[in-house]
Amino acid sequence: MNRHQRTEYYLTDEGIYQPDAGAGRRRPSTWEELRHFRFSRLVPQDGAPPAGGTVDTSLAGRIAAAMVPAGETGQPDSEIPAGYTYLGQFVDHDLTMDRTDRLLGEQVTVEQLMQGRSPALDLDSLYGFGPGHPDSVRCYEPDGMRLRTGPTAGVGDLRDFDGFDLARMQGSDEALIPDPRNDENLAVAQIHLAFIRFHNRIVDDLVRRGTSSALLFDKAREKVVLHYQWVLRHDYLPRIVDPAIVDEVFTRGRQIFEVPVDPYHDAYGNGGANGNRYATVVPGRLPTMPIEFSIAAFRLGHSMVRDTYEWNSVFNSAGIPATLELLFTFSGTGGDLNGDNRLPSNWIPDWRRLFDLAGDGEAGPAFAPPASGLNRAKRIDTLLGHFLGELPPGTFGGRLTDGIPPGLQRNLAFRNLVRADMVRLASGQQAAQFIQQFTKLSPLSTRDILTGEGGADLGGLSDGEKSRIVDHTPLWFYVLREAELNNGVLTGVGGRIVAEVMHRAMEGSRHSIVRRPDWKPDLLSPSGRFTMAHLLLHAFDNDPVEVNRVQ
Repeated sequence: MNRHQRTEYYLTDEGIYQPDAGAGRRRPSTWEELRHFRFSRLVPQDGAPPAGGTVDTSLAGRIAAAMVPAGETGQPDSEIPAGYTYLGQFVDHDLTMDRTDRLLGEQVTVEQLMQGRSPALDLDSLYGFGPGHPDSVRCYEPDGMRLRTGPTAGVGDLRDFDGFDLARMQGSDEALIPDPRNDENLAVAQIHLAFIRFHNRIVDDLVRRGTSSALLFDKAREKVVLHYQWVLRHDYLPRIVDPAIVDEVFTRGRQIFEVPVDPYHDAYGNGGANGNRYATVVPGRLPTMPIEFSIAAFRLGHSMVRDTYEWNSVFNSAGIPATLELLFTFSGTGGDLNGDNRLPSNWIPDWRRLFDLAGDGEAGPAFAPPASGLNRAKRIDTLLGHFLGELPPGTFGGRLTDGIPPGLQRNLAFRNLVRADMVRLASGQQAAQFIQQFTKLSPLSTRDILTGEGGADLGGLSDGEKSRIVDHTPLWFYVLREAELNNGVLTGVGGRIVAEVMHRAMEGSRHSIVRRPDWKPDLLSPSGRFTMAHLLLHAFDNDPVEVNRVQ
């Protein structure tokens, strides 16, 4: 999407890049210093950045074609419930938000993007600027405590159901949420709605406990953010990243990204720069966002996307397939809600099919998925589903670039690879060499890169192209190939980048489980766990009818 594919970057210590103006980079004004989102480089780059121009997209096109081949890919399912694919998208939107505009293929570098999102896991994509701010007040109920929800539109034998759609502008399909990207497809929109309901349930819980109205919203937000971070640390991250890496980072500290003087004992002190390796860490300072994370490592979720889903009792493989295209259609930003201003009631999801409520949530048999089973995310590897190879032009702003075939521009793999070249992103080899200085890591071999394990087939590349990719593997492809060789779990370069950036994003939040290591959820299950399944059950009142409205 245009809103996902950044084309201007404000990189710390590098300046603002404006290739459209033909001026290369320039120093930002004081106002721009305050307003631009702070991207950074994790892996240092040698040499001066280019003055502008376009990048060579030929090899990117060949790799992208291998990542989204014609016909059946044979990409296996993972063991991860499919809902985590869209929880990851929700997390991505919590960390970054695009406010810039450039054409695909134009060269940029690292520091420039107007945006309102902080690179901290603080749910500002849910809360905006808070109920007292004129830009966010529309997202809240008149009491200023609860977030707004909306009704669905009755269809057939199904009536309107209040609280099962995002609130929308009167006479419009525009969702009343701080970040319109969270209504770009139905799955991420419903994840956002679940967090709204979780917040409102927490408000109700606090009211019953006699919490003062003066403290109510702040207490509710603190509790929601901490539970959210707990889910990411203990439930989401160990599913997508080697748990040994996650445990090491969260118990011993970061080694490669914005590391304090002593990452083991002085995690929250003044810190200090160590050559060009670290940005200084000071109390209260928001983290930066490494482009190696946002443009490469955390795009792992694109590989997890299914082409079709067992969505509910109406839309499934036995009836009308719930295709990814339809999930975009029945949203306000990515589609048009099929021409209506509300979600049709027959598109309310059956949460039992997206998350393991009975197992992970430890709920009873009424919360078990139906006979058709639980949707599983696709294995994290170097293959993408067919829909992501032919995106509708509207999903990336409808703009096409001269000189690049329209078909390629609709290929998400191609867009990801070209974006990386536009900002001179480090290769997988450069990232591995950098990380090896500070932590144990085994780089991929030539065979690993070219052959993998049932992923993208690079056999159609010329000898010269193979040589180029072996010496300078695009970081996103490298990270996915690592996971592919590790049974679909990020390890090595990708695992280290994702774990450390997520740790720093939690540390940099106003409410932080990293800075409060003794904190534990007060919604823990009898077994002492709190997962996304538990969060959903609480949001939907632990009611089997509420989690499966379309009977």
